[in-house]
Amino acid sequence: MSQPRRFSTILHTLALSALVALGCAGGEARHDSTTTTPTGTARFHVALLTPGPISDQSWNGGAYQGLLRIRDSLGATVSHIQTKTPAEFEEQFRQYGAQGYDLVFGHGFEFQDAAKRVGPDFPKTIYITTSGSTSGANVAGIEFNFADPSYLAGMLAGSMTRTNVLGVIGGTELPPVKESFTAFAKGAKAVNPRVTVLTSYVGNWDDVSAGKEQALAQIGRNADIIFQNADAAGLGVFQAARETKKALVIGSNSNQNAVAPEVTIGSVVIDLPHAFLTVAREVKDKRFRPRVIRLGAESDVVTLVLNPALQSRIPPAMLHTVDSARAAAHVPASTTPAR
Repeated sequence: MSQPRRFSTILHTLALSALVALGCAGGEARHDSTTTTPTGTARFHVALLTPGPISDQSWNGGAYQGLLRIRDSLGATVSHIQTKTPAEFEEQFRQYGAQGYDLVFGHGFEFQDAAKRVGPDFPKTIYITTSGSTSGANVAGIEFNFADPSYLAGMLAGSMTRTNVLGVIGGTELPPVKESFTAFAKGAKAVNPRVTVLTSYVGNWDDVSAGKEQALAQIGRNADIIFQNADAAGLGVFQAARETKKALVIGSNSNQNAVAPEVTIGSVVIDLPHAFLTVAREVKDKRFRPRVIRLGAESDVVTLVLNPALQSRIPPAMLHTVDSARAAAHVPASTTPAR
């Protein structure tokens, strides 16, 4: 049994413990940067395609920081392009392959089909899709175990809500987003069976105004904690919570606790720079093996990060549960009885 699944079992057990204790108590722009060897020959070429702007302080911004980490740590030549449509995904994948790039990241589940089509035509280029679940001769996916910390965030929200109404707001209905929202709802109901979870999608990842409208609508239906996973559109959720002063927010993908610290409980964080650098090192060292790479709490890539500014509002029993879950994620599998 994989460690992420074992962690989920532990979370369920912790949820029951927390329930008892509480009862007693996340092609428009191109950025290029070249780093060369002392002799003037570029050593390693890495590119990134994002589906949205890197200014979102979330999914895309974290990926761009990962690209910069590769540049700074491995002395790479790096390039970034924002793309919006499947046709652009494929076009840019081909362009980077034709230019001889060693590694190209397509940042999102939606890049998988383009990577599978283009990969065979450029066998010397490694194509990586984040949130991807497919692999080939030179194509690989990275699956982030976002569900477990989302479950933990749900437990947190379920223990803190005063109205028993929570909300989740996504960009579009991609499978990884839906999975995280399902986990959030299960976590909330594990500690508070009376909770209702409202679900809505913006329809895109960029429209801040639409994200704000979705949040205002949920707040109008008494949602007092909202978990958002909508990239740039999610910034509108923070705006709505800040202006109404009637709801708190849980961020996603990057650490968004500083976006609006007065209304943010915490963030379900993916350490994209760490994940990107790990893969890039393998590729540069010629030891990369195409596969689906699964990263979660046990590797310190995905975790729930609480906002210190609001930590005093979290029930002590739930703080203990969060700490216990983090510790459990790092227990070696060999010390855990078989189930």
